[in-house]
Amino acid sequence: MAEDIKIELRNLKIEDYMGLRESMVEAYPGWVGGYWESRQIEKLLDVFPEGQLCVVVNEQIAGCALSLIVNYNKFGDNHTYQKITGNETFSTHTSEGNVLYGIDLFVHPEFRGMRLGRRLYDARKEICENFNLKAIIAGGRIPGFKEYSGKITPRKYIEKVKMKEIHDPTLSFQLANDFHVKKILKNYMPGDKDSMEFATLLEWNNIYYQENPNLITDTKEIVRIGLVQWQMRPFPSVEALCEQMEFFVDAVSGYQSDFILFPELFNAPLMAPYNHLSEAMAIRELAQYTEPLRDKMLEFAISYNINIITGSMPLVQDNKLYNVGYLCRRDGTFERYTKLHITPSEVSNWGMTGGTILKTMDSDCGKIGVLICYDVEFPELARLLSEKDMKILFVPFLTDTQNGYMRVRRCAQARAIENECYVAMAGCVGNLPRVNNMDIQYAQSAVFTPSDFAFPSDGIKAQTTPNTEMTLLADCDLNLLNELHNYGSVRNLKDRRLDLYSLKLNPKLPY
Repeated sequence: MAEDIKIELRNLKIEDYMGLRESMVEAYPGWVGGYWESRQIEKLLDVFPEGQLCVVVNEQIAGCALSLIVNYNKFGDNHTYQKITGNETFSTHTSEGNVLYGIDLFVHPEFRGMRLGRRLYDARKEICENFNLKAIIAGGRIPGFKEYSGKITPRKYIEKVKMKEIHDPTLSFQLANDFHVKKILKNYMPGDKDSMEFATLLEWNNIYYQENPNLITDTKEIVRIGLVQWQMRPFPSVEALCEQMEFFVDAVSGYQSDFILFPELFNAPLMAPYNHLSEAMAIRELAQYTEPLRDKMLEFAISYNINIITGSMPLVQDNKLYNVGYLCRRDGTFERYTKLHITPSEVSNWGMTGGTILKTMDSDCGKIGVLICYDVEFPELARLLSEKDMKILFVPFLTDTQNGYMRVRRCAQARAIENECYVAMAGCVGNLPRVNNMDIQYAQSAVFTPSDFAFPSDGIKAQTTPNTEMTLLADCDLNLLNELHNYGSVRNLKDRRLDLYSLKLNPKLPY
């Protein structure tokens, strides 16, 4: 029967010193004086006890990780080990610093292969996050370089280690733990003959770092969005339609939602009095209500403290018919977006024209984008928005048949994966027997996510019952997007081959 093994990761204590010294001597064989003195460990524990870690296997010190907090702006990238540790007095440690600096990490050879180093690195990352520090920085040895000195440069050696053509016992491990090499240092640690006195300046960035944490004006990390699956029905007046709009705004804001999304052309029932006109003339009559409805939505946004995405409505400008919508912010401001791609039936029946406005929009929850229905079927648009740091894409839509709906849905899901963002889509349901070209509608509103471990396995955060009037609420954690972008199983945005292709917006058009 195999011997029982007990592993414990904890903060270092002064009583651990002899075990630390023994483990360190074994970890650095042939390095004369290659261990910390008792007074130095005592000093570290005095100035920064939280930063000194050890891993214990069956009550034996198997490895340690020692660190300081420093104001890295005072040192910059061209520093030496002696300088940044205050000649190993640790006088450089300050609670007002912005970087966790790793001064040592080692594992006893007897315990290598147990992934204890990874535990120590992960614990260091937690310290960095808990103290809200920008990064972990350390000078890293490259002990394998001695075999290649005189044959290749340190830079070439590091490149070969990155590409796994060479295995370096220290650097290979650090790269596997999400560190990247910022710089090559010379004379960083005199006496390191295996590294030929070269070192790598390594960095791990804390994606949760906030320069001014816990301010009331900070961008929210958990964003609650509400979707309206709108029932098409006759309304006797504009006031009746506004009452229904307010009902949904009131209901969704009651759950402290940050956004509410209405569907495309949800105001189409107001065309009923113009059914005797041609379809093209009727929708132009509908356009007269767009700006008054926008103003009403802005009033609701302020009074109910919620950002309203108004879906879309027709607007006549310079005698051209556009499909537009508005982000009505709860601070009283608003911004317009337009439908860029017009379907063949919208052109033939209504004479509608595609707009030219494609842009991200600022909100108190970060940057968002809106693509109206057919636009989401063109992946270039969402990619351009994601390059401007869009976190949530809203898609108001209107589809009459299930196959038309599935085109929009599948493309919306693809945009979430491709662009590492959330996508929320809301549509209309029901029938309008007295409005030409708007007879039937099919919808199932939903919120989609990227596809990785931190998200639902099917990429669906939440969805409504098909063809039923209802609201949908979902919380979107923006931190998960940052984590996906940096550490996901695949990294669609980072892994693009920009050396082979590029995408850009026509500079003559507004963005």
